[in-house]
Amino acid sequence: MDKQTAIQEAAREVIAHGGPDCLTDPHATVEAIGRALDAGATHADIAAEMRRQRGA
Repeated sequence: MDKQTAIQEAAREVIAHGGPDCLTDPHATVEAIGRALDAGATHADIAAEMRRQRGA
């Protein structure tokens, strides 16, 4: 998985998780973030992608 795809997946998982409502499996969210970080992303990259996806 390339870096941009991993960032998009992580952002999608975090948004789908729903914050404090925990609408999805939190382990899947943490794993997606881990894959993005392992691919070289930063937390700022993921946050920026979340803003982009929410604005789309």
